[in-house]
Amino acid sequence: DHLPLYRQKQRFSREDIDIASSTIEGWAAQSMDALKPLYEKLVMDIKNEGYLQVDETTIKVLDDKKKDKTHLGYYWVYHAPISKLVMFNYSPTRASSAALPILQNFKGYLQTDGYAGYKAYGKKSDITPLGCWAHARREFERALDNDKQKAQHVLVEIQKLYAVERKAKEQSLRPDQIKELRLQQSLPIINELGKWMFLQIKLTLPKSQIGKALAYSQTRWDNLSAYLLDGNLQIDNNLVENAIRPVAIGRKNYLFAGSHDAAQRAAMAYTFFTNCKKHNVNPFEWLKYTLENIQSINHKNITDLYPHNYKQLAESKPL
Repeated sequence: DHLPLYRQKQRFSREDIDIASSTIEGWAAQSMDALKPLYEKLVMDIKNEGYLQVDETTIKVLDDKKKDKTHLGYYWVYHAPISKLVMFNYSPTRASSAALPILQNFKGYLQTDGYAGYKAYGKKSDITPLGCWAHARREFERALDNDKQKAQHVLVEIQKLYAVERKAKEQSLRPDQIKELRLQQSLPIINELGKWMFLQIKLTLPKSQIGKALAYSQTRWDNLSAYLLDGNLQIDNNLVENAIRPVAIGRKNYLFAGSHDAAQRAAMAYTFFTNCKKHNVNPFEWLKYTLENIQSINHKNITDLYPHNYKQLAESKPL
């Protein structure tokens, strides 16, 4: 619920339950330490996925080495659309090297926004970079005040692409059927739009908003079109953005993490509770069961404690 520990302490105090801050902080740290083997296993599984969406968001962290006492760190978030696993990892930096622990040996489809930090990974021979049509659309939405006619034309065409995606979802099509539908209906739209953009960008001032929007899409055209290759691929990066969104609520409530270690523990908590939310699992029940069983479970069966596997276990027999 994005409550900082000091607020929880205040709630206990109102009920005449006096608990030292160090005790509550110790509970939180020890709980995450107990869950670390499960988190490390999830990290390994994420690395072995063949399709990942990646995004990042900021988190302020107390740092005694800084004059203003806070450091701007980053949560790097990885979402596997096929297995529906989400993983948060903290890094003090937004540099592309921050993703090395996960993406260094990654092979497959990598879907990102336009941030330049992902370029190095997209150039690897065993990675197929995917673009995000939602980000391309936002660029043209910003250009409406600059050149409404051109911007609206592109927005209408993009909407046609999303209409194909809705049709596939409504009809519950299999991945091979989705690919066939896209090749029949989306590919002609993309081909015509690409030709139109190629002509228009020559007639547009590069520094204008519409010029920037056209350049954003044209320089990423192959990446934006690559979702046509496989029916399992998403048209945009929205699923990982949805996973990140709750962090904004947390930032307003707790303002900062107490240390870099605390920020990583928070990343672990976000990892597990985001997966609980994604799979409609009660987070308290999952956490209680996992903390009670993680010390005794055979390591080869540790994935039974993933929220979605716990859900299947809970539905099959009383816990």
